Amino acid sequence: MRRMTTTDGPEPGPPSPGERRLDRPPSERYRVAEPTPGEAVDGAGSFGRALAFGGLTAIGIALAIVVLGGVVLVTAGLIALAALGGWAIGIAVRAGSVGTVPAERRAVLGALLAALAVLGGQLGLWLFARSEGGVLGPVDYLAETFGLLVPIELLLAVVAGWLASR
Repeated sequence: MRRMTTTDGPEPGPPSPGERRLDRPPSERYRVAEPTPGEAVDGAGSFGRALAFGGLTAIGIALAIVVLGGVVLVTAGLIALAALGGWAIGIAVRAGSVGTVPAERRAVLGALLAALAVLGGQLGLWLFARSEGGVLGPVDYLAETFGLLVPIELLLAVVAGWLASR
């Protein structure tokens, strides 16, 4: 006679004569295999998807820099936007890779896309100023208008993109 436990059901013991046992439970066929770290999951992530997710986020951040810095005329808030934007780009890169891209490559991609977002936003600010009647070149305009804010934005975005994508 088998002893019943309150949590597991009957204790497994030697099968009685005439009793048949399955090699594995029937519900196991519905279980999804968990991927090991670094193992590719079909359709889940890739370097291209990480690049696309991060690139689209970088375009959005660059447009936000142009709108806030050019239209709304925010200057110091661009530092916070660059840092948060770099962080968002890093998260997008990590989400797009889903464990298929090594951490070092993700970090480099996140930092590069964050730098491109800030530089693209600054170029957009210069183009906006040109459309308003500005005559300075891009470097002269950014140095005259924003000064040290541009390198600080770039540094914070790159660091945040690097850290968030790891």
